[in-house]
Amino acid sequence: MRPHFMLTTVGALFAAFATPASTASAQEAASQLQGEPDDVAVGQKQYSPYLNRTFPDRVFWGDTHLHTSYSTDAGMIGNFLGPEEAYRFARGEIVRASGGVRTKLVRPYDFLVVADHAENLGLSVLIEESNPELLRNPWGKKVHDLVKAGKAFDAYAAWGLEMSKNKDPLSDDPLTRTIWNRIVDAAEKYNQPGVFTALHGFEWTSSFEANNLHRNVIFRDGADKVRDLIPFSNYDSPDPEKLWEWMKAYEERTSGRVLAIPHNGNLSNGLMFDDVTLISKKPFSKDYAERRAIWEPLYEVTQIKGDGETHPVLSPKDEFADYYTWDKGNFGLYGKKPDMLPREYAREALKRGLQYEAKLGVNPFKFGMIGSTDSHTSLSTTREDNFFGKATPVEPGRGEERYMEKITGVVQSKDGADVTVRHYKSLAAGLAGVWSKENTRTALWDAMKRKEVYATTGTRMTVRVFAGWDFEKDEVQRPDFAVQGYARGVPMGGDLTAAPKDTAPTIMVRTLRDPDGANLDRIQIVKGWLDKAGKTQEKVYDVAWAGDRKPDKDGKLPPVGNTVKGAKFTNDIGEAVLSAWWQDPDFDPALRAFYYVRVLEIPTPTWLAYDKAFYGDKIKLPEDAQLVHQERAYTSPIWYTPKS
Repeated sequence: MRPHFMLTTVGALFAAFATPASTASAQEAASQLQGEPDDVAVGQKQYSPYLNRTFPDRVFWGDTHLHTSYSTDAGMIGNFLGPEEAYRFARGEIVRASGGVRTKLVRPYDFLVVADHAENLGLSVLIEESNPELLRNPWGKKVHDLVKAGKAFDAYAAWGLEMSKNKDPLSDDPLTRTIWNRIVDAAEKYNQPGVFTALHGFEWTSSFEANNLHRNVIFRDGADKVRDLIPFSNYDSPDPEKLWEWMKAYEERTSGRVLAIPHNGNLSNGLMFDDVTLISKKPFSKDYAERRAIWEPLYEVTQIKGDGETHPVLSPKDEFADYYTWDKGNFGLYGKKPDMLPREYAREALKRGLQYEAKLGVNPFKFGMIGSTDSHTSLSTTREDNFFGKATPVEPGRGEERYMEKITGVVQSKDGADVTVRHYKSLAAGLAGVWSKENTRTALWDAMKRKEVYATTGTRMTVRVFAGWDFEKDEVQRPDFAVQGYARGVPMGGDLTAAPKDTAPTIMVRTLRDPDGANLDRIQIVKGWLDKAGKTQEKVYDVAWAGDRKPDKDGKLPPVGNTVKGAKFTNDIGEAVLSAWWQDPDFDPALRAFYYVRVLEIPTPTWLAYDKAFYGDKIKLPEDAQLVHQERAYTSPIWYTPKS
């Protein structure tokens, strides 16, 4: 009889909840079942161990740097997909590319930033619409008529000429505001807290003397704060300090929050991490260092236009340093000189930041690291087997142009150097991994601000890092690994200070392969430090690896092997999971240092190998086309600062 009684009683209870008259009592009962925070007695022991667990417990994947047809350098050269298509694609829908090929992500993203260029935002869309306000502007009518006459590239060249003069040919704030609000509306439409996050943002495109000093500006806020603003553009100023002033004014005016993410130091010809300010050429002051550290907490270390972790000249003992290295020059006017390299790459900048901290008391280059695409197709495609290119003219099926299109060097250099980099040298983009408690604008932005983020070259491997003073070797295998990590140490992006006597930092790392990707080769810890003479040093430590390999007499680990055959590989080598406990064997508590983790996958085919397999004899790749590589992840550093 008891089972029948229980079913009858429960059934009656649900029936009562279903009637309109009992709605209030149902809500009250649900509230009692769920419990309210105010009901919890302070200090009272709770049975569920997860009630007060507030630390980040998931990694969320996304792209902070995607362009749509609303970017003039995308829309004017054939991209007709706007922000809505970009969000639909990122959420996992099938979308037809501008070139006609259908595509879909292997798995949806968790978040996306449509970061269209602020300069003449939405010009191509206004031309397509024959916008009356655009046509009232003489220059606007000129480029409109060129496009409508089938001379789109002439119109694009006319726009590029005005850009090179740093002169806004439209200078129409109401028109810009109209387009910006369309972008805002699209983000609001597709933002779904807990499911998918659409962060508001734009790209400030400083191209001082053809050097890439671009920043992506990302807001924590919703439409109530960002609607009706005019994005700060290169026309307003090419100076990052002016951008920071604009950001500060935004926060003061709206009580909102905003940050900026620089990218592509490898095309800055030494200006991204220079030793002097851009315009005034003054040595860094404490005030400058503080402002840079506040407004630019992250750096985009890897994307389509090459990898920016380090360079083989800067890290000659690092056998993995030469990865998609773009080092010919800037966008086209000047070639690269050797003395520029130390002021372009992330690892060297992190090292030099220690010098500035010792001198000024503030580190201007204390940044976390993320990856993103910089795709101009509206399609954030980061997998090598699904790469839709840098821009619409190099989407799949475009023939030789897909490989030989110039990304840099369209305008050749004034000093006679060959600065051309063609599309076949492109990396199939990058991704941002963000450790957060929830998938919302505020939570993701806060994680970016505190630098609890990492970069990958497109793979979705999971990487988690903690550093502390007393982690034991077996603790990396504890089920409550993260609980202990947060309680007794700091995560990626964190700080260690004042080492206890006779101790050295202990670092715990856990990694898990992309479920749709390759096994892992190894975990490495990259250390940079400031020695007693004030010079910067670096060392790469292999701390965990697949198989039974042994380091040689020079400490170098043999290669993991290679299963790649054409466009196929197997996971017969490597490991799905790697973990490491490591204590710095060379630690000096008096010296400033940082540590970040680099994780390498086993060799896999590149997008060129997949193209070759798909198109066969229809395409002919250049002789130096790279067909095999090792994808990787870079975590944000953890810094150590001595007591005084």
